[in-house]
Amino acid sequence: MHRLVGSLSRAAIALIACTLFTIANAQALDYPVRQVHVLVGYPPGGSTDILARLFGNWLSERLKQSFIVENRAGAGNNLATEAAVKAAPDGYTILLINPANAVNASLYKKLNFVVLRDIDPVAGFIRVPNVLEVHPDVPVKTVADLIAYAKANPDKLNIASSGNGTSIHLSGELFKMMTGVKMTHVVYKGSAPMLTDLLGGQVQLTFDNMPSSIQHIKAGKLRALAVSTAQRSPELPDVPTVAETVPGYEASAFFGFGVPKGTPKEIVDLLNKEINLALKDPGMLAKLKDLGGIPLPGSAEDFGKILAAETAKWEKVVTAAKLSVE
Repeated sequence: MHRLVGSLSRAAIALIACTLFTIANAQALDYPVRQVHVLVGYPPGGSTDILARLFGNWLSERLKQSFIVENRAGAGNNLATEAAVKAAPDGYTILLINPANAVNASLYKKLNFVVLRDIDPVAGFIRVPNVLEVHPDVPVKTVADLIAYAKANPDKLNIASSGNGTSIHLSGELFKMMTGVKMTHVVYKGSAPMLTDLLGGQVQLTFDNMPSSIQHIKAGKLRALAVSTAQRSPELPDVPTVAETVPGYEASAFFGFGVPKGTPKEIVDLLNKEINLALKDPGMLAKLKDLGGIPLPGSAEDFGKILAAETAKWEKVVTAAKLSVE
């Protein structure tokens, strides 16, 4: 009798598991059936926001459901990331992954999550240079001029960033570390308010992501001294790289989507497929080109490798510069 009951129990458990698996698969295959929330860790107007809306609109049109961007600014991108980590792994919460997700792993002493453990990568969008740019009133025309001016006026130049742990922040720290200059770091809650003050002359320079600054540079409202990548940007071909003056310098920003750990593979694969189709679309490619970005097509695993490599790279900079945020 006990054996019969045990056998029935095992059979019932197996049936329930099979049923739940079937339901989960069916729900994944029907995805999306309602609004999807795209979490962005910065205010509207910066590079992360621009790209989230660009790819959110693409997915909305392709999948016939709304992909709504939610700007949850604060704590250097950590508020949005933690909200994504805590969300149900059902595909209806997506995180805009950016360089801060790689940097914060070592920059912050206490985090309630580990991105490489708690977020599943979906797909990369683009990699973009950061642009070393100054307000036109700053009396420098080249990187060499800037280094000389900063050394002659230690801590008098205010170098702005869009938040602790951003690629904008760490690009500046790497520059200071490699050149020995001393500048005062001024932190903003996002690229848009940072640019407002830079355009107004309240701060003197920054290493901004190209998408949010390129139009100001082309309009002559900001002076680009150099790009942070190893190669010059096709969008600013006359602007040298930092490495042409500071050998070995390289920094860039990468962007993509991630989802809470455990999101069904069918959903991840669908989103990855659609994003890769976007990266082949002539209209989308033209928009990304205007933003100065280099497309990052590939699998979810490929994007995961980029995130892991960037996390390791910036940990070295954070450690060397002795940076820490409580």
